[in-house]
Amino acid sequence: MYRPLSLFVGLRYTAARRGNHFISFISLVSMLGLMLGVAALILVLSVMNGFDRELRQRILGMVPHATLGAYGDEGLEGWQELATEIRLEQGVAGVAPFVQAQGMLTSYGRVQGVQVNGIDPRVENEVSIIGDHMQQGETGLLQAGEYNIVLGELLARFLGVSVGDKVTLVLPEASVSVAGVVPRMKRFTVAGLFSVGAELDANLAYIHIDDAARLKRMQSGRVDGLRLKLDDLFKAPELARRVAMAQERPFYVSDWTRTHGNLFQAIQMEKRMIALLLLLIVFVAAFNIVSTLVMVVTDKRSDIAILRTMGATPVSILRIFMVQGILIGLIGTALGVGLGVTLALTVTDLVAWVERMLGIQFLSSEVYFISYLPSELVWSDVGLITSAALLISFVATLYPAWRASRTQPAEALRYE
Repeated sequence: MYRPLSLFVGLRYTAARRGNHFISFISLVSMLGLMLGVAALILVLSVMNGFDRELRQRILGMVPHATLGAYGDEGLEGWQELATEIRLEQGVAGVAPFVQAQGMLTSYGRVQGVQVNGIDPRVENEVSIIGDHMQQGETGLLQAGEYNIVLGELLARFLGVSVGDKVTLVLPEASVSVAGVVPRMKRFTVAGLFSVGAELDANLAYIHIDDAARLKRMQSGRVDGLRLKLDDLFKAPELARRVAMAQERPFYVSDWTRTHGNLFQAIQMEKRMIALLLLLIVFVAAFNIVSTLVMVVTDKRSDIAILRTMGATPVSILRIFMVQGILIGLIGTALGVGLGVTLALTVTDLVAWVERMLGIQFLSSEVYFISYLPSELVWSDVGLITSAALLISFVATLYPAWRASRTQPAEALRYE
């Protein structure tokens, strides 16, 4: 009997009629504060999840999960048999050889530092997503002896070249000639352009592995090392060491945690810290709920006293004001979840539209590791945020409801 009464009276008190519109306004502000807090949490965590996804899929799709190489400058020989053995290791998804060099590309008087990867186009797709992000041309055009090169889109734009143009690669190794000591240089033809929407577009180029070995004057059939793609990239340090230890000869081992691990850890830490900071918005909204209910209790003391004289128990009075607080929490949280999910699903397109309208770019690949605002909605995060908001709202109702249940009828009606 008392539970339906508590629900009915609690719903009536939420509107705070009888001319007291100020309390209704405070209730509305509490709902809006909770809604904005929940929506901001969902949106920001979705964006941070998007950055995390882009790091794993784009950046770590282009750089090796792990590498194995021989000590010294002579390179790794017999790599074909070694690659076959490593492919059989559990957790290894792909293996490909590489020859790597640091140098400068020049064209039309412009110079840009670049990392040049010598690859075998036939097996490169085992360890890299380069083939899926070609804008022009294809990696299959990298043929031994033809000295073709594939550039990142931003790098090509900076050099002012396109497919079919010539660029000069300058290596920081000197050659002795009749003209004296000169840097090692080679002319290449641009055979393709790729774009992954990341900083790699501005400082990475691909050539055929035989051309790279010839430029570095390595012995025939030798490479700098092997690139490994793993099923679980978070096991890269452990798995790379295990693979190296299983071989008879010594290898140096590297993995993505050494090259990009700090960036991944920074994103994870920022995600946690931002979530904690934005949770303060929810706590502020909860304090609004407390203040709202305290004012309602003060405003309704005579009504509470009348209900008590009619037989209402302290528990039923407690339920009345808990219903009001929980209702504010439910409505605010539901609106916040709806708004947050909508924004999380559309923020990438929304920001891109704003950039086109204003003619600006918020994220530049020359500064950030991607050039657009990513977003990935994770429903487990939504569930956690919803649960936290409802719990905070519930806790916020306890003190005002308890205070209402302690109202004494005789004292409340003394001056009525």
